[in-house]
Order: sequence, then C-alpha cells, then structure tokens
Amino acid sequence: MKKLDWFILKSYLGPLVMTFFIALFILLMQFLWKYIDDLVGKGLEWYIILKLLFFASSTFVPMALPLAILLSSLMTFGNLGEHYELVTMKAAGISLFRIMRALIVVSILISVLAFYFANIVLPKANLKFLSLLYDVREKKLSFNLREGVFYNGIDGFVIRVGKKDADGNTIRDVMVYDHTKHMGNVSMTVAEWGKMELSADKRFLVFRLYNGYNYEERIDLRRNEMTRPFQRTKFSEQYQMFDLSGLQLTRTDENLFKKNYEMLNISQLRFSIDSIRQEILKERKTSSDNMFNNFTVLTGRDTAFTPFKRNVPDKPGSKKSKAFFASNILASFEPSDRFNIINAAYNTANSVKENVSVSSDNFDIKEKLVYKHLIVFHKKFTFSIACFLLFFIGAPLGAIIRKGGLGMPAVISTIFFILYWIISFTGEKYAADGQVAVWQGMWLASAVLLPIGAFLTRKATNDASLLDVDSWIKFFQKIFRIQNEQGL
Repeated sequence: MKKLDWFILKSYLGPLVMTFFIALFILLMQFLWKYIDDLVGKGLEWYIILKLLFFASSTFVPMALPLAILLSSLMTFGNLGEHYELVTMKAAGISLFRIMRALIVVSILISVLAFYFANIVLPKANLKFLSLLYDVREKKLSFNLREGVFYNGIDGFVIRVGKKDADGNTIRDVMVYDHTKHMGNVSMTVAEWGKMELSADKRFLVFRLYNGYNYEERIDLRRNEMTRPFQRTKFSEQYQMFDLSGLQLTRTDENLFKKNYEMLNISQLRFSIDSIRQEILKERKTSSDNMFNNFTVLTGRDTAFTPFKRNVPDKPGSKKSKAFFASNILASFEPSDRFNIINAAYNTANSVKENVSVSSDNFDIKEKLVYKHLIVFHKKFTFSIACFLLFFIGAPLGAIIRKGGLGMPAVISTIFFILYWIISFTGEKYAADGQVAVWQGMWLASAVLLPIGAFLTRKATNDASLLDVDSWIKFFQKIFRIQNEQGL
C-alpha cells in the first residue's frame, strides 16, 4: 500500500471512531432519558445497569454507524480540501477516485461487517437487551419506608411508621396490616416502637416490635358472620419477618423471547415467514370449508351475486326481467311462517358476516406479522448498503465544501442523515401497514441515496463549485440578465 493510502486511512479512521462513539453516546443518553423512571429507585446492582447499557448500545449500532460514516468521510475530505491537500493531489495528476480508493475498500469491509453484525450479533443483542429490560421494568421499587406513608411494596403486607430515628433502624408508632389471607384488613399489629434489620442473607426484613397489640377478626371460627368474633393480644416484645424476595430482580427465561422476529437471523426469518404463510393458507381453507359446511345454502353459489333485484326489463319494451322478486319466493308459504323464514335468513346472514369479519381480522393480523418479519429481513441488507452509500455522499460533499472540523460537516451530515432516516421510517411504516410492497418501502431510502451520491461524486470529480455562494450568485445573475434581454 502506498503512502498516499496510509495517509488517507489515518485521516479517516480517527474521525470514524470518534464520531461513532459520540453518536452511540447520544443515543444511549436518549435511552436513559426515556427509561429513567424504570431504573431509578429499584436498588439495581451496578453490573446489571452496565449490562443493560451495553446491550442497549449494541442495538443502537444500526443508527450510529451510518451517521458516523457520513460525518467522518465528510470531515476527512473537508479537512483535506481546507488545507489544500486535495488540490495538491489533483495537481499532481491523482484523480479523486484514486484518492478515495483505500476508503472505498474500507467502506466495503465495513458494509460486510455491518451485514454480519445485523444478521448474527444484533439478534442476540436484541434478545439480551429486551429480556433484561423487561425484567428491570417489572422489578418492584427497593424497600423505602418513609415516615407517615403506607408502604405496600412487600407482598401481603402494608406497613406504616410514624417516625424514624436518626439511626435509620429505630421506628416508632408502627402499624402493620397482614393481607396474606387475602380477606382484607382482618389482621393488624400496632406497636409503640421497634427495631428493623436485615437477615444475614438479606432475604428477610426483621421487625422487633415492643409494647403493642395484635388485632384480628376471627373469620376461621364457626358462625363468624353472626357473632363477629374479635381477638386482641397484648405483647411486650414480638418478632415479625417479611420476605424480600419479591423485591429482587428475577430473570425471565430468554427462550420466551426467542421467537420474536427481532431475535431471528436470515435463515430463521425465512423459516418463520414460510411457516406463517403456510398457516395462513391452511386457515383460509379451513375457514372456507367450515363456511360451506355450516351454510349449505351457499354451496355452488356465487356469493358475490345479488339475486334479489328490482324487476327492470333489459331493454325498453322487453318483458324479460333481470331477476325475480323476493316476495315470489315467500308467496308459497303461509303468512304465519314468513316472519320466521325472514328472521332465520337474517340471523344466518349476520352469522355469515360475523364469521367472515373475524376470519378477515385474523388473516390481517397474520399478514402484518409476515410484513414485520420481512421488514427485519430487508433491514439486514439495507443497513450495510446504507453504510456504503453514505460514504459516497460524505466524501464527495467534503471535497466540495472544503470545510473540516465538527462545524459545517456536522450540520450537513445531520441534514442528510435526517433525510435518510425520515425516508427509511416512512417506507417502513407503509410497508408495515401493507400499503406498499415490503421491498419497495425498505429500499426506498437506498434508491434516493444512490442518485444523490452519484451526482455529488460526479460534481466532486469535475471540481464543481456546488456550494460556492459566489458561483450561485453569478448563476442567478446570468439567468436574470438573459430574462431581461429577452424582455427587451
């Protein structure tokens, strides 16, 4: 490899790594802002939070990497243009494609790695992330007993303390409701003061209560509904234990999440899509067979044809009718039976309509599930292609604007990335709703980026002053001058 290629690579890889981690950090902060209420106050261990952030950051790579490639390539060639290094290379007879050759190879390698990441790593990261996030969100708040507030975080008990001493362990004016029998407030303990401490294994909270009473409605005695027996017991010291296992983080079996389409690779997605489609075909046939078995009157009928039409001749003066009156069918029946016949027909029609509606809704749900599988399938390819195409937007654009640093390149990169993301999101939404074919919606952004990249590459190769303000001023002045000459 020549020194020129090493120089270009060193100029590119540094900004690439920096912008990638900056974008990843920003997305991670957005994640924390969104789920901060589910993380705070639950007593999570530091390694649980680190695992959650690590898995979350892995799922943000499909957003961070294309933005980093766009911004770093724009910064690299902007710096080369700003310091006249790009002009020097071109003056030496080196074309823009020759300058970009090493970075094109790197972009291809990044695209291949991006595909491998999307197909192999990302499904596993999604599985770890979503399962851990589910467990964290389901975890109860950590034990936090406050003065004068009823605390119900421990299963089966409601606890209230009037005051806590400075040591944090001594509690006064204690009230404990026992709901373990699921019969309401039938058992209560009150005490003047007490001590609370954790067991050695931190699984139980122990209350040592002093100078109190136990109140209990004896619902276990015979004829308690009539006699309403009530028991009060005085104690000078009493121990009470509360199980804190419900406050611990419990991990859900990850196998419960494995069938989600976001946790599947390409081969698994193909198998799942084929299975769902086969299931849809089978259910359609079953629904059709059940329909005609239950409503034999429809057998051999064209259900789209309406037999009861107004008696209108085919042509003026013709006596031939298009159809017959419904009254002609009922004329052969007794008047007392006609109402029952019409009512039975009405109920049958409503039953057919309801069955068709339920079946149609079920088919729509499964069809949209197929769309979601196909969206994830195409995303694995569009992600890697986007990394390649965004390089061919950032590099020529940097050569055109000739501005380095994080100022102008960051602004322009943000504009193009927002455009790319809006188009991608819009196409994905239309594909998920079935309004367009999935491949059309998912490849729409790439179809838009391709001509933009080709146009910018052509302009940069020809040294076109695309973003030069003076050039645009001269261009519009020339147009106005021509219009004025034609007007004269």
